[in-house]
Amino acid sequence: MPTSKRLASLGNAVFARVDAAKHAYRVQASSSARPDLVDLSIGSSDLRPPTALLETMASAVMDPSSGSYCLQTGLRPLHAAVADWCRHRFDVVVDPEQEVQFLVGSQEGTAHLPLAVLDAGDAALHLDPCYPSHTGGLHLAAARTKALPLSPEQDWRPDLTGLTSSLWDQLKLFVLGYPHNPSARVGDQEDLNQIMATGARHDVVIAHDNPYVDLALDGQPPCLLQAPNWRTSGIEFFSLSKGWCLGGFRLGFAVGAAPVIAALRRTKAVIDFNQSLALQQGAIQALQAFPDWPQQLHPIYRERRDRVVETLTARGWSVPCPEMAMYLWFPLPAAARRQGWSDEDAARELLQRSGVALTPGSGFGAGGRQWLRMALVRPVNELVEAASRLADAMDG
Repeated sequence: MPTSKRLASLGNAVFARVDAAKHAYRVQASSSARPDLVDLSIGSSDLRPPTALLETMASAVMDPSSGSYCLQTGLRPLHAAVADWCRHRFDVVVDPEQEVQFLVGSQEGTAHLPLAVLDAGDAALHLDPCYPSHTGGLHLAAARTKALPLSPEQDWRPDLTGLTSSLWDQLKLFVLGYPHNPSARVGDQEDLNQIMATGARHDVVIAHDNPYVDLALDGQPPCLLQAPNWRTSGIEFFSLSKGWCLGGFRLGFAVGAAPVIAALRRTKAVIDFNQSLALQQGAIQALQAFPDWPQQLHPIYRERRDRVVETLTARGWSVPCPEMAMYLWFPLPAAARRQGWSDEDAARELLQRSGVALTPGSGFGAGGRQWLRMALVRPVNELVEAASRLADAMDG
């Protein structure tokens, strides 16, 4: 069966590849003495959301309206809650009608935005490494992609000095996100201010993916809404998946310049009818009644980070201490490099030898080659045991 060229450009997504490897391991482990799988490959939190949110959504599901399609006017209560949250969280006043858009998760927004603002062949810039939906959305829009390489030598911050005026003149869209996934670096507000100011001068849409804004363990996370020029051509994506532990419910939203929000809204109108009103009730309660909930997760993630870094470092691994909760990002252990393994090889071999699933860094772009990402999404004792199993697997 013929398929589109744009489908071929997407390649085989890293999470799909790792998921297939995890399934194969489970099948093998079910009929052998292999240890149970410890899945640290995806940032799906094991922590519980506020119980009241689940109760609210469960109760709302019984209302007949919860099974109805939800068009734009049905989003007004949620958009108002988002506007209130922006004022509480960032001291920024936004128009809930024209500057807010509910999303089926922030990933949906970053993937669909290029369809709304780019024509085929338009130039768009992304970080390398970056979250896969950033490049995936650009490929779907048949954009001419340009990568801004990040490096550990610069602590995974963008080198803006290389972005010439002529390059900015070519661009129509710049997609980035700090706190950064996969490197778990928090980022810098001044970088974002400079990017937004330059984007405004060159009429470039600046799309900032910010689902981890409330999970910075060290430092102050940047926010596009605090950049002076965001209303010119900026849009910022937020999520309840990470801070409120609601990943599977797919609740996110965008806040941005009215023309950019309008373009995204028109694109969404031919793609989906939004999430159920019952789930929206949970999102509203999260923002209104539990706006500071993510802060309660910090001690848990800090202990997980510190204990796992300590465990792996004691076994000779080089593991930079992340500034953001949820992930460790580290180069291949020395033993893997001596064997000539790629990061894909290392992730596969470590899974087979230890039963611990990690994500190969090259799945986030060429800049992630020879790196691995570990999601801190299990209780601390299980994470320490998993770290020990990984180290044993490399020593054996």
